[in-house]
Amino acid sequence: MHRNHSQIIRFLFVGLLNTIFGYGIFVILLYSGIHHAISLFFSTIIGIVFNFKTLGTLVFKSTNNKLIYRFFFVYFFSYFANLILINMFHMIGLNFYFSAALSIAPIALLSYLLNRRYVFN
Repeated sequence: MHRNHSQIIRFLFVGLLNTIFGYGIFVILLYSGIHHAISLFFSTIIGIVFNFKTLGTLVFKSTNNKLIYRFFFVYFFSYFANLILINMFHMIGLNFYFSAALSIAPIALLSYLLNRRYVFN
């Protein structure tokens, strides 16, 4: 299998784990009455270290901890893109839970492309 294909497959599996982790935190915070933007912010911040280690090690085969700064920037950018998508879905009448769930796939693709290009290249 071509290296990029196996990397994409690993990204999908690790991404599923990271998504369950991050979305779970988001749902718990949102359900607790915390504003959706703050819930998303904290789930993103908590997920950064978890995701950095899983993506770096399992997907991109990197143990370089100095890349966390670039990774943080990718997640900072992804946070705002995600917030925009969630708000757009909410504006058309969807609740925040479903809006966040719908934004998972496009944000995952964005995350993969940015991480591959700017963090773990």
